[in-house]
Amino acid sequence: MSERLRIENLHVQFGDKVAVDDVSLAVDGGDMLAIVGESGSGKSLTALSILQLLPEQASWRCNSISLNGEEISALKDGALRNLRGGRIGMIFQEPLSALNPLHTIEKQISESLFIHQGLSKTAARKRCLALLDQVQLPAAESLLGRYPHQLSGGQRQRVMIAMALANDPTVLIADEPTTALDVTVQASILDLLKHLQRELDLAVVLISHDLGVVKRYAEKLAVMHQGRVVENGDTATIMDNPQHDYTRHLLASEPGGTAPAPLADAEPLLAGKQINVVFGHGPGLLRKDTRFQAVKQVDITINRGETLGLVGESGSGKSTLALALLRLLDSDGQILLDGTRLDQIRGRAVTPYRRQMQVVFQDPWGTLNPRMTIGQIVSEGLKVHFSDLDETARDAQVAAMLQEVGLDADMAHRYPHELSGGQRQRVAIARSLILHPRLLVLDEPTSALDRSVQHQVLSLLEDIQQRHGLSYLFISHDLKVVRAMSHRLLVMRDGKLVEYGDTERVFMQPQSDYTRMLIDAAFDDTVKY
Repeated sequence: MSERLRIENLHVQFGDKVAVDDVSLAVDGGDMLAIVGESGSGKSLTALSILQLLPEQASWRCNSISLNGEEISALKDGALRNLRGGRIGMIFQEPLSALNPLHTIEKQISESLFIHQGLSKTAARKRCLALLDQVQLPAAESLLGRYPHQLSGGQRQRVMIAMALANDPTVLIADEPTTALDVTVQASILDLLKHLQRELDLAVVLISHDLGVVKRYAEKLAVMHQGRVVENGDTATIMDNPQHDYTRHLLASEPGGTAPAPLADAEPLLAGKQINVVFGHGPGLLRKDTRFQAVKQVDITINRGETLGLVGESGSGKSTLALALLRLLDSDGQILLDGTRLDQIRGRAVTPYRRQMQVVFQDPWGTLNPRMTIGQIVSEGLKVHFSDLDETARDAQVAAMLQEVGLDADMAHRYPHELSGGQRQRVAIARSLILHPRLLVLDEPTSALDRSVQHQVLSLLEDIQQRHGLSYLFISHDLKVVRAMSHRLLVMRDGKLVEYGDTERVFMQPQSDYTRMLIDAAFDDTVKY
């Protein structure tokens, strides 16, 4: 194998702040180099520097960036455009954001073929079909005329890979290509990348925060911390014998362990019986039947003080079921909170019960109002449910709650954009806890976080549960996290319940082939290189 890409002494700055500090890396053809580290460590900035895609406010310099022995750091204009999407392809983290929602799949893949190869429309269409076949998308002909929103997450990511491969690059940069995907889809995408790496003799640079993925797929590993490479070498060597304290810290943050023992004689807090959720409308005089049953005859019980894990692929009905139980979606069936039939309560009469059931969503950036201070966000529920409290009393409760979730009380005067991802998620938890609920619905609460931050948030949730006796409905596609957190586990597929029982029993003795497939995908430690 020959050296394909080399970076020597790269520096990136934003004003006086050094973001990437003296980074040197190399990757050979047919190899995968994984770059790992927490958010802000400089991983993505290093990758963007290769293609000179840094933000305008960034300044950068390096001794050299070479591709197949040719210096590319000084390329300008046309030569730089030929490099981007031509000799070096890039796969971005969120395909729904990276793909143009107004253009068909065919138009988006063809665009680079027109620019870099000058192909005719007929030739470009033929190449598009070949690329979709190469990334193992069936019925490629039918996909060309679709728009990104009409594809699943896995299909969109495969389209992104096809676009990156369109002009036969020798280097492929993949920036967190599977973070938002289900465990089975994640495995199929990474298997595909590994297959293409070998088949096309690609040099792949994989940016990731998932050390389990890195261990399985990457031959080489570089660990970044605060803009510097603190460890660099063979993946197996670093994983088995890490030399740097930060690397050991990352490895210790990986979710693991077995599920807590089921609670003995715990009484039910929330129960759903024969829950059905249907979207769309039935047939009418001038209307088609658009009904879709998202949740089908599901029975569920969440006991006092326990964590019930809820897993399944995207579209399985997990979040829809949770919203139905919270009376935020119309549904059929019985919903009982401590014996009270919530499904029979209408209008504002539901409000007192909402205080007892709160939600923490996946993306705190999207659920915190950027125009409100942290104090205003956390106290908002108090104004609705405890209107007799004066401002001084509310401020005191906000300060106490921020401290309980591990934040300084003076953060009440800051805004969401001034906080890190982990801090924002702690604010979201504080906003829910300040109402003293009995049940928290945790909908993918850590999937957008780095592993070490994820570990901190999960430890916080466990501590809060023990101190307050809370019940959790924990929705996730990360089975390692679910196993470590949940007393019992419910598995859903296509709106149906396919397995239900004590978590460790389900993991050790799955009764459903689908559950077995999920577990195999999540816990497959087979090295792919």
